[in-house]
Formats: sequence, structure tokens, C-alpha cells
Amino acid sequence: MSFKKLQLPDFLIAELYKDVLVDLNTAETKVKKQKTPPSQKWFLGENKKNVVIAVKDEEAVYLRDEWLQFLSAILGACKLNLGDVAIINYAKNNYSYTELTEKLSPEFLLLLDITAKEIQLPFTVPHYQIQQYNNCKFLLSPSLEIIQGNTQEAKLEKSKLWLSLKKMFNI
Repeated sequence: MSFKKLQLPDFLIAELYKDVLVDLNTAETKVKKQKTPPSQKWFLGENKKNVVIAVKDEEAVYLRDEWLQFLSAILGACKLNLGDVAIINYAKNNYSYTELTEKLSPEFLLLLDITAKEIQLPFTVPHYQIQQYNNCKFLLSPSLEIIQGNTQEAKLEKSKLWLSLKKMFNI
């Protein structure tokens, strides 16, 4: 993948550079700021519509670029964008459902390659079946790695996911 043609959305660039590049404050203020550790954002997106997407990716902080592009296309088809969601890499931040609820208040929770048991839900549900629980709609799916391919199996998985997402978001 060539990084020369990669274009990041405006809100993502703003998120990357949210801290000031040049501090015009006094030296005393600078020292105080350096003593406090910066809070690290543990999810990608702004969660404006309380849609939480959990993925597993051992190789990236949030998720691989090709997965992000694919997921962005899926979100666009659902009339959503990265500002509307919170993408969590469960391989790096494996919170329970209770912790996710406290931190992000999800109304929709899409689990990609994550079981209900892993996030400590009191039920199990097959892939692509929407489950309502505690004012939240759940949808479990195989990993993006399986879904994003061009094989016949991947196309079938994409269509199953799309049908479930249409139902989940009333599209």
C-alpha cells in the first residue's frame, strides 16, 4: 500500500494533532504540564452515535490500514463515519461489557472476531444474529480479515454482515 495516495479525513487529522505543537506558555507552566502524563486515547473515532466496534488486531494500535479502509466503506454504506463510532482493538484493550458500558455507553456493539463470552456477556449468540440486551443491540461477526477478501466465502460473509447491519441500523 502506498502512503503517497493515502488521504485521512479532516476529523482524524485534527484528532492526531489535538495537542499544541508550540507551547507559548511560561516555562513554569510547561514544567507542570510535563509532570502530568498525557491521557492516551484507547479507541479510534468520536463515538458521536454510540456505535462501538470491537476488533482484534495484534499488529496495530487500533486496526490495520486495509481493515480501516474496508470498515470505513461499510460505515459509509450504513450512513455512518469514523466520527460516529468508537473502534476498539480488543487485543490491546480487552474491557468487559460492563466496563465498555461505563466508558462508552454503546447503543450498538459490533464484535468482530470476539465472542460474547470474551466480553463477559451472560449469553451467546451466533454470528449475524442481532441480540438486544441492556438497551444495546449486539452483532457478532467473523474477523475483518475473513470478510474483506474477494473469495466466494468472503463475499458470502460480506452479504450476511450487510443484511444484519441493514436490520440493525434500519437502513
